Amino acid sequence: MEHKQANKKGLAVLVGAGPGQLGLLTLEGEKWLELADVVIYDRLVNPAMLDCCQGQAEKIFVGKAPGAPRYAQDDINSLLVEKTQAGLVVVRLKGGDPLIFGRGGEEVQALIEAQCEFRIVPGISAGVAAGALAGISLTDRRYSSTLAFVTAHEDPAKTETAIDFAALARIGTVVFYMGVGCIDELTKKMIDAGRAGECPAAIVQDVSLPTQRTIVATLETLPSRAREAGVQAPAVIIIGQAVLTHEQMGWFEQLPMFGQTVIVTRSRPQASKLAEGLADLGANVIETPTIEIAPMENDHEFLEFLEDLEATPFDWVVFTSPNGVSEFVRQCARHGRDSRCLKSALIAAVGPATAEALTQKFLQPDIVPEEFTTESLGKALINFGQLSGKRVLLVRSNIAPPLLADMLTQAGATVEELAVYRTLCPASLSAQADEALQTGQADWITFTSSSTVENFITLAGLSVLEDVKLAAIGPVTAQTLRKHGLVPTVEAYPHTIDALINAMLKSP
Repeated sequence: MEHKQANKKGLAVLVGAGPGQLGLLTLEGEKWLELADVVIYDRLVNPAMLDCCQGQAEKIFVGKAPGAPRYAQDDINSLLVEKTQAGLVVVRLKGGDPLIFGRGGEEVQALIEAQCEFRIVPGISAGVAAGALAGISLTDRRYSSTLAFVTAHEDPAKTETAIDFAALARIGTVVFYMGVGCIDELTKKMIDAGRAGECPAAIVQDVSLPTQRTIVATLETLPSRAREAGVQAPAVIIIGQAVLTHEQMGWFEQLPMFGQTVIVTRSRPQASKLAEGLADLGANVIETPTIEIAPMENDHEFLEFLEDLEATPFDWVVFTSPNGVSEFVRQCARHGRDSRCLKSALIAAVGPATAEALTQKFLQPDIVPEEFTTESLGKALINFGQLSGKRVLLVRSNIAPPLLADMLTQAGATVEELAVYRTLCPASLSAQADEALQTGQADWITFTSSSTVENFITLAGLSVLEDVKLAAIGPVTAQTLRKHGLVPTVEAYPHTIDALINAMLKSP
């Protein structure tokens, strides 16, 4: 933020977004997205990268589909200059690397002519990523010591091609970008220039995405094989003996959940660990938060709690979610308090995620039940020691079920509940999730609480769940599914994110 204020003239930053996989965005690219006032992004950029931006950042889509440009390049150049001259930090987010077949040079030239300050952040180009993710060693001393990257989509204003096919035919590995539409012409020209028709060749579609496909053939048969497989852009073509390494090194498409589409339903702050774990196994993960976590509308009750706490400390403070921990600590800080306000109270956590949230705030839980359910937490508290006459505080959401409070009350405790956050239902599912459900592309839907089940059904209805595998994190969530006539495919044990992922992996 300080950088923006100091830079009154504005700053344009061309950022390479990589080939599409979220994790292939560089740390430097992520930093500039966090600082951006405006993001101007292309069609092949992963939309999830925009989540790095601050909430008020303006996001402008200038994507161009083949044959149907939305923005002419001159218009993009003008927009980039206009926003930068307005004194803003402008991120131009481009697929791959900004200066490899991305017309980044033209955009930089426009900024130079307008005397705008600029930066360039390199990205992983699709050709490089295709080699790594298809297991094709583009430069391998056994097969190739030379490498060429070539665009098959030249400036249409040119009267003749600038591609020297005779020279390319002598290069060990040749990678063509944007060549799907002219694959017959490209392969023929390579053969006519002297490359053997039997030379190994491959085409890699949707590089780095869970929909990636690698088709291996010979230079002569690649066009027909690509048509038979229905290969579409974006894709890169790789020609050379190095393609032979794919058979042993092709790892990405062999991941255990590769090609499966999983809809992850959680509150937005909690989705990352589950989504990342599934993506690491090759799944196509679509995040659609079905819970919105919001602070309480007023803090009158929290102020009363603080005043009461000073007069009469609690014996136990019980946290039933990471959200409860975060919001409790935030509200304490807002009123000038820290963990010392709990004095000598013992602390209980419902499970490891909540316990981890506590330890990150320098609060070590005294109880974490062996089974991570509300009922198990209640039993653990009762078995820990005499509860009769003890004061117990439950820190939770505004819609927490009464089971835990009832159990502790029956054991003789005086139970008070402190709602520190509200659990709300979003207005709709994400567009990606809705499309996957309507087109039957979803293989799995994960549910990590009863609220995610109830809210999902409210937003999407029951019919879309008929042919989808359902994963429940525990018995309470599974019971909520059954209440609606749905049968969970898997139920995690223990009731953790890692166990949920393992259960999905073992499912037939």
